[in-house]
Amino acid sequence: MDRKYIEDQIFERINFQKQPFVKGDYEHCVFNQCDFSNTDLSKVKFTDCMFKDCNLSLAKLIGTSLQDIRFFDCKMLGLQFESCNMFGIAFSFHNCQLNHSSFYKMKIKKTVFKDSQLIEVDFTEADLSASLFDNCDLDRATFDNTNIEKADFRSALNYTIDPEANRVNKAKFSIFGVAGLLNKYDIIIENTI
Repeated sequence: MDRKYIEDQIFERINFQKQPFVKGDYEHCVFNQCDFSNTDLSKVKFTDCMFKDCNLSLAKLIGTSLQDIRFFDCKMLGLQFESCNMFGIAFSFHNCQLNHSSFYKMKIKKTVFKDSQLIEVDFTEADLSASLFDNCDLDRATFDNTNIEKADFRSALNYTIDPEANRVNKAKFSIFGVAGLLNKYDIIIENTI
């Protein structure tokens, strides 16, 4: 079966639960207000694409290629990103909901997470070195044996990171977030100023 190649297309307001998603290679495409929830995106290749205001919750990503992908205002609950094809994987997230998603053991250096919810996200054994967590909620996110060297958490909120169980060299934190590095010690930190 020939693989479809789709280039420079704009997809607007399509519900892929009602209309079948055409599997293939998508390059320089824009998906605007599309519903991919529970859609099987396995083995689909996306290159230099943008997703705006889309719902990708619980989409299947087995062998999916995500190369230079930008997500804006997307709902992306429960995604298993570690199932993706790792070759050339690169993406950024702006004002997205990624709650309950997993980046287990992924090498995603320099990834930008901006104004996003990352509640209960699994970053176990991931390489997030030099990544940016700008104004992101990391409540109950898991960092275990994670490389966050040179990552920027200065405006991130609600994280708990054990410096002894993760690689944190030259990572950046604000003075207000330091408590998230000391949670395991069960100490009380107060601002007396």
